[in-house]
This record gives sequence, structure tokens and C-alpha cells, in this order.
Amino acid sequence: MTSAAPQPVVHSDSGFMARACAARLVTAVADAQSARGTATVVLTGGRNGNALLAALADTPARDTVDWSRLDLWWGDERFLPGGDPERNQSQAREALLDAVALDPARVHPMPASDGPYGPDADAAAAAYAAELAAAAPPDHPGVPRFDVVLLGVGPDTHVASLFPGHPAAAETGRTVVGVHNAPKPPPTRISLTFRAIRAAREVWLLAAGEDKAEAAAAALSDAAGTDIPATRARGTERTLLLLDEAAASRL
Repeated sequence: MTSAAPQPVVHSDSGFMARACAARLVTAVADAQSARGTATVVLTGGRNGNALLAALADTPARDTVDWSRLDLWWGDERFLPGGDPERNQSQAREALLDAVALDPARVHPMPASDGPYGPDADAAAAAYAAELAAAAPPDHPGVPRFDVVLLGVGPDTHVASLFPGHPAAAETGRTVVGVHNAPKPPPTRISLTFRAIRAAREVWLLAAGEDKAEAAAAALSDAAGTDIPATRARGTERTLLLLDEAAASRL
């Protein structure tokens, strides 16, 4: 599968970055809906992902999107009870999703730890993988052909819940994995793997703040190994590294 080298896009500050990324996402979704009738986006959590969603909620341009024809998935999730405020799903709903007219059948949150699979994160991950496979087109088995995958870049270069040196980052067969003993809380998570992420048309890597500067520079590296997960998150058509000036200070 081909992959596109990352293109850095630098914004003056984190607030402007959130607004610019929201406008960019509106355009990407509207273009996909115009071309194919629907659009498919993978959401990310964290401060930058949530800031983008909040900016999208605040812009009148959001009305150019037909929200009923948008499929939403998640790149990763904290394996906590449903409704827990630390879940990416909960934060996305608060930032944007509860304010727009989504089709509930097209919103695909990852299972919670009090859901049908109980505390078994591996079973929950397998179920999410099966849901992805069921939504995949015949010519693209395993996962849907995502239009945009949003990923925050951690200071350690992790993306989704794929951490440097962690077994989940080395997974090549499955599309979704349970993540155990993660180096940041909570220790148990669910994550898309690079097999799923790299099936996307576009991957957008988000990083704002001085604490992300080294990771942003590393994300542009050619050293595509498991020790630098951000180097492996690439889209088939385009990869964007969306930064503020602080995060871009070491490029």
C-alpha cells in the first residue's frame, strides 16, 4: 500500500490552528460527500483533537456538512465505563457531536468497560474490528476507506494508543487491539493499529505546544520504526502534520 510523506502546515498559535483545522475538515468532508455521497472520519481525543471539534462546533461553516451522511469512528479509546468523562467519546460528544444532526447508526464508538464484553479489552477490540470489517467495501476488505484519520501526536511520539516500544505498535495482522499496561493512564485502552490507520486516504497529525516540538520533528523523520510511532501514521493520498509555531520550533 502506498503512503504519502507528511507535509508540515504551521499556524501562528493553538487557537488559530484549531479553527484552521476545523475549516479544513469541513472542506474535506464536504468534498468527500460531493464525490462519493458520504464521508468517513476517524476522530481523536486529547487537547488538540477536542479543540478542533470545539472550533468546528463554533463555526457557521459546519452547516455545509450533511451530518446525516457522515460516518464517525474512533482511533482509540480509554477502556472505561460508558459515559466516563475521560472517554474520548464523552469528550467528543460534549465538544461537538451532541450539537449536530448525526445519524446514530453511523456513529461507531469503541466499546466501554461496562459494555457487553465487560472488562475484556481484547474481546472489545475484536468486536470493533468486526464492526469495521462489516462496514468495509468489497474492494477494500478489513476496514472502511477512511477519508480522514485524525491523530494527536504525544510528546513521546505516540499516536492513537500506539506507544513507542509497546507491543500494540508492532501489530501487523489485526486492525484493532486491546492495549495493556499503557505508559500513561488509564493503562487499558483500545486502539486502531497501523494497518487500519494506513488505509486512510488522508492522515492528519495534530501537535500544538512546546512540549510537542521534539515529537513533531521526529514525525517528519524517515526512521519509520516502532520506536517512533508517528513516523508510521501515513495516508495513501496525503499526510498532514498540523502544528502551531511552538510545536514547529524544532523542525
